[in-house]
Formats: sequence, C-alpha cells, structure tokens
Amino acid sequence: MTDTSAQNPILHHLLTRRSVSAAMLSEPGPSDDALTQMLTAAARVPDHKKLAPWRFILFRGAARAAFGDQLARIFAGQQDDATEARIAFERDRFARAPVVVAVISRIVENPGAPAWEQELSAGAACLNLLHAAAALGFGAQWITEWCAYDENVAAVLGLGANERVAGFVYIGTASAKPDERDRPKLEDIVSDFEA
Repeated sequence: MTDTSAQNPILHHLLTRRSVSAAMLSEPGPSDDALTQMLTAAARVPDHKKLAPWRFILFRGAARAAFGDQLARIFAGQQDDATEARIAFERDRFARAPVVVAVISRIVENPGAPAWEQELSAGAACLNLLHAAAALGFGAQWITEWCAYDENVAAVLGLGANERVAGFVYIGTASAKPDERDRPKLEDIVSDFEA
C-alpha cells in the first residue's frame, strides 16, 4: 500500500487523530466561533430522512460547576460507601475541560428511519465533533461513564423519554501530546464475502 497521507490533509488527519484524555485538557478552550464551527461539523453527518436525531447541551464557565454539584449530589445519594474524595471527583468531573458538549441522541418516530440508524447518526455526530476539535487545534475526548446512563442525571439534563446521552465530549487545549495506542490489524477485522 502506498502512503499518500502526506499529500492529503484529510486522510492524514483521519490516520493520525487521537483522543486526548480529559485529564490532559486545559484552557484555553474554543472561542464561540470555533465552537460554532465544531457543532456545525458535528451536525453534518448521515441523517436518514433528515430527522436531526441529536441535539447538543453545552457546559461552559460556571455551568460546569453547577452541573458538577448535581452529579456529586446524585452520586452521594446512590453510593452509601462514597468517599469524600470520590464525591469531590464527581463534583469536579466537568471542570476537567473548558467546554463539555453533551451529545443527546433523540429518537424521532419515523417508519423509514429505524431507531438504530438514528442512534448511529448521533454517534457520528460525536465523532465529527472530535474531528472538528482536532482540525481546529484542540484536544477532545468522547466519554460516557455512569452519568450518561443515570436516570437522575437524565432528569437534571431535561431529557425526554425518547432521549439519552450518546456521549460527553470534553474539549480544550492538550497539555501534552497523547501517546499512540495499538490499533487492530486489518487482517484480523477484514474479510471478503464468499458466495
């Protein structure tokens, strides 16, 4: 295989993009204009029947701490053995990056677009957000963890019965370059269909 990625910036980006751990993200975060570009890119994904089966909730500035207070309260109420250190971690969870975007998957009833396709579209929105952040020089990480699946957190977020968190995307400036990680070998994951 000939490596043409050096001559093709899009391919080079796709072959080299790395998530940056939320613990390695710091100020400055994206400007309003940069964040608008990221969200515009995130919304430019395959979307069968043009349903926009996702939406975004932004956590910036003091909103990160306010939501963190809610997370700490919920976590402490559910975990009888929760340590003060763990409760403090939950309180500071969204303070790890200057901006956190909750990507909300929302199923729109439509016989021509199964729920699974709509959920995949929301996942694509998360990935496009990562790509856009990297393209603009920021680090980002797509995380779920317990708070993405908790009913009490969903209520705080104001999610409808047809909605769930596809991911929390943390965005900021990388304090260090992440190490490359092992990737699957193509011979282990690719096969030809044989009739």
